Amino acid sequence: MKGTDHFKRTIQMYLEQRAEEDTLFAKKYRNPAKNIDECVTHILNYVQKSGCSGFTDGEIFGQVIHYYEENEIEVGKPMNCQVVVNHVGQAAAFGNGRKGEDAYRHGLCPQKIL
Repeated sequence: MKGTDHFKRTIQMYLEQRAEEDTLFAKKYRNPAKNIDECVTHILNYVQKSGCSGFTDGEIFGQVIHYYEENEIEVGKPMNCQVVVNHVGQAAAFGNGRKGEDAYRHGLCPQKIL
């Protein structure tokens, strides 16, 4: 399974759940001018501009919401990259709250982690 496909599915599941729980957001989520591919492109450009390698779920999901709530948002250029989704995986063994950084530094995840 490609990491980026898993990332996209994770974002999609979050959006579906959020839309079920929040009727105001559901209207924005159903906007035909918005789509998951542009949302992911927006997130990847946000990550690249930040210069950071690891993010909390909240940081990423915050950008997801930002993309859907803004009518006019600069998405950025599509990128050819792989995204690793790490929810309590190997990196959790380090237990110091810096999962992405430690996993990357110790070679558990050969790619940058989001």
